[in-house]
Amino acid sequence: MLRVLDGRTGSYAEIRPGRPGLLRVRAHGPQATGLSGVSALRLLLAADLLARTAELSGLQVLTVLALGGKSPGQTAALDRDADALGIHPPAAHVGPDEARAPADGPFDVHVISEAATFDDGQGGLVMRVGAARMRGPDTANAAAAEESAAEHGQDPLAVRLALMSFPFNQFADLTADVLAGARETLGRWRHRVAEWAESPSKPIPPHIAEMTRAAFDHLDTVSVLAQLRGVAAEASVPPGAKFETFVYADRILGLELAREIGHLPG
Repeated sequence: MLRVLDGRTGSYAEIRPGRPGLLRVRAHGPQATGLSGVSALRLLLAADLLARTAELSGLQVLTVLALGGKSPGQTAALDRDADALGIHPPAAHVGPDEARAPADGPFDVHVISEAATFDDGQGGLVMRVGAARMRGPDTANAAAAEESAAEHGQDPLAVRLALMSFPFNQFADLTADVLAGARETLGRWRHRVAEWAESPSKPIPPHIAEMTRAAFDHLDTVSVLAQLRGVAAEASVPPGAKFETFVYADRILGLELAREIGHLPG
């Protein structure tokens, strides 16, 4: 049962697609000046995680991105930044006043930046996404962070991990320490997944599978990440089960946790 924190009521509400098997999502940026930098990426990341979770539940997802005040060049740059963070591209880009979904019909979920205006007369659930700020040397904005990461042999997916470490309805302050912690965690987890892959596969323990699925069903990435840290440290969980847990979670997290399999030093 996929649920989002509805921005209208402040309570979690079940997503019920108007058309069976198809979830229509619209991501809204501010109408006047557009959304730039890491806040724009966070908006798209929230929509991406919603789509990944819904697809894992068997739904087809159509995502439309509506940004005002963006030139074609700016939109293309945002698309490149999003691709670097593993964010799946939207099915279409539209102007802020265009309300028609690609396959016609109302939107089921509106993913809205805090600076966006929204016609509350529209149907569907409202998922509000807080702004984000990136601070520290070479991290004034998302593009600089990606350039710095490439120069130092680091992975921009650490920015994705850092963003997912904050509740999406709250402000995300990506300090230099937060980003460094995300890079360290990402590298450690990839190494551990590669180690666990060498052990016989084991099923995910039922209580872990239940907790992980429940957290994803609420788009609670903070809880999912905490659960993964607990699983990694739990001696009673076999390595093969740890591997299956991390690989399963990564289908939604999108961190390429299996990247190092087969590349460990002999």
